[in-house]
Amino acid sequence: MSQEASPIVRYPAQAVLYALFAAFVGYFSTAPSLRLLGDDEALLRLSLLHPGKPREDCRKRTPEELAKMPPQMRTALDCPRERSPVRVRVELDGKAVIDESFAPAGLAKDGASAAYRRLPIAAGPHRLRVQLNDDARRSDFTHERTAELDVKPGRIVLIDFDAEKGGVLIK
Repeated sequence: MSQEASPIVRYPAQAVLYALFAAFVGYFSTAPSLRLLGDDEALLRLSLLHPGKPREDCRKRTPEELAKMPPQMRTALDCPRERSPVRVRVELDGKAVIDESFAPAGLAKDGASAAYRRLPIAAGPHRLRVQLNDDARRSDFTHERTAELDVKPGRIVLIDFDAEKGGVLIK
């Protein structure tokens, strides 16, 4: 025969345990303060999702090639799916802080290139230059933006890309 605690003991004990658990959660939700940036720092964030240009030009199929293909697949142009990697170079006050190439996503490398980098920077005036190349057939940068910034402490400077809004964006 098992002995069970009476409700007079069980309910107050359960209330004490719930209160201890709530105090534990409450303490650790506020007490260990987390500071991601110093008092005189800001954050430079590169965050973009951009499909590069096709890696190769389309090629016109010959009449012999078209004749060998099934009727539903006969298209005059043969266009490879693979996209160019996206190369991003970010200069802060004339010094390169990011200079990377981001590969396209997907098994056939036909998706968009995704880039995300965070960099703490000192607050104050800065000259920011962002260059982007989304075409592997060119050696120069295809998009560029320069900005003079007066960065306040705690501010986040975002670098993005939107072709419809003019290319490289600095917010």
